Order: sequence, then C-alpha cells, then structure tokens
Amino acid sequence: MKPMKKQGKKIAALLSFSVAGLLVFVVFSHMRPMLPDPIDLIGRIFLAAVFLAASLAMRRSDRWKDCGSVSFAFFVALVAISIDLYLPSSAWLRAGLHVPLFTPLGIALDKLDSSLIIILTVLILTRLAGGSPGSVFVKRGNWRKGLVVGGIAFLVTMVGSYFMAQLFGATNLSLTRIIPWIPWIAVFIFGNAFNEELLFRGLFLDKMKPAVGPVLANLVLILPFVLHHTGVTYTNDTLMFLGYLIPLAFFWGRITQKTDSILGSVLFHAGTDISVVLVLFADL
Repeated sequence: MKPMKKQGKKIAALLSFSVAGLLVFVVFSHMRPMLPDPIDLIGRIFLAAVFLAASLAMRRSDRWKDCGSVSFAFFVALVAISIDLYLPSSAWLRAGLHVPLFTPLGIALDKLDSSLIIILTVLILTRLAGGSPGSVFVKRGNWRKGLVVGGIAFLVTMVGSYFMAQLFGATNLSLTRIIPWIPWIAVFIFGNAFNEELLFRGLFLDKMKPAVGPVLANLVLILPFVLHHTGVTYTNDTLMFLGYLIPLAFFWGRITQKTDSILGSVLFHAGTDISVVLVLFADL
C-alpha cells in the first residue's frame, strides 16, 4: 500500500474507532445512557447490527480486514453493557437475599452482578467467534511483571485511598466504620476492575494495533473511558475526577501491553477504586 493511502487509512481508522467508542461507552453507556426509552433500546439494537454487519463485510476486504475484529469488539462491548443495563438480575438477587441496594452489601452485590454479566458476555461471545480468553488478555502473559507492578500500585493506592476519598468528598470516615466494609470493598473493587479492564483494554488493544499501532490504540481508548464516567456521584468535583482518570487509563493500557495480560492493570485499577467505594459507603 502506498504511504499516502496507508496514512489515510490510519486516520480513517482512528476517527472511526473514536466515534464508535463514544457511541458505545458514552451515548449508550450502561450506567448513564443519554437517550430515553424506547429510543435507547432501538438505538442499541441498530448500532449492534451495524457493528456486526461491518465486521463481516470488512473481514472479506483486503484493505479493511484488520478493522473487522475491532468492529466485532464494539459489537461485543455494546451487547455486554446492554444486557447489564436491561437485565434486572441484580434486583432479583438482592430481593432473594432480602438485601437493600443502599447498603455496603447491596452495592457490592449490584457491582458483582454487573461485572459477572459483562465478563461472561465478553468471554462467551469471544469464544463463539473463534477467539480465546488469551485474545482479550485474560492470560498469564508476563505474570511476574504484572504482579509486581500491579501489586505495588495496589498497595500505594490503597494507602492513599483514605486521603483520596476525602478529596472526593467523603466525610465521617473512621477505622471503626471502614473495617466492617472490607469484604464488600474487595468484592466491588475487583469486580469493577476486572470488568472495566476487560471491556476497555482487553477487548480492544490487540485488535486496534494492526490498524493504528500500539501507542494510538492505547490513546484512542482514553477519551471513551474517561467520558464513560461523566456524571458520577462519588465526587464533589467531576472535572478533577475525570482529569485524574486520564493518566490512569494511559498507564493501565501500557501495563496491559507491556505484560501481555490484564493482571497488572486489574490490580492497579482495583487499588484506585478503593477511594471511590469509601465515598459511596460513607454517604450511606
């Protein structure tokens, strides 16, 4: 392919990935969807069909073949978060256990339910398409490096979580309040970290690399990830929180790429989520 055509294809792929990411993770977010019912549901079905059709078409094209897997990844992500949004399994679970939502256990169960839906949907659809868990970075990779980097980051962010929670607006935090929350904090942070790292880094980094290269593959995922958190209620300064996420998203992507696994990024991500859970629980 001629250099100019190759550069044009790269720019087109980059723009397409950016728009698709904003549509899936911001407009059709499973936490704060922008469209009202039934437009939201109709839009999700239509967009999922477009991604699936585009994936099949591009896989038959020599020029766009390497983008076909990216389109399918967006299809998988949209299906996963849509099932999470519309399937009331969390309410069924909490009703069966007689656990109110606005309690530490209720919030932990809600996050566990959401995480399991997303993780299982991604892994099942990946397998049905002929992929393996390893194709979405659910593998050992350089596990020693991932464990060391992720473990150190987890410990550092865990130590700083008390102060970060206060910066985000948490009040009335004390050791006597926090200790009983520890099991539910663990359920929340590891469930959320695993599902978000799989959904953003695991699904897309390797698939985008042939079209735009590893650096841009990581960068193009940052904006959808950050804006995915717009409107969160666990901070009194949303802009500060979103700015805080930008370098984190970059480092999580680089850790995944460097260790060939999401292990390190999941540990790092989980550590940063402790402060978020402290804010949520402190306000109950």
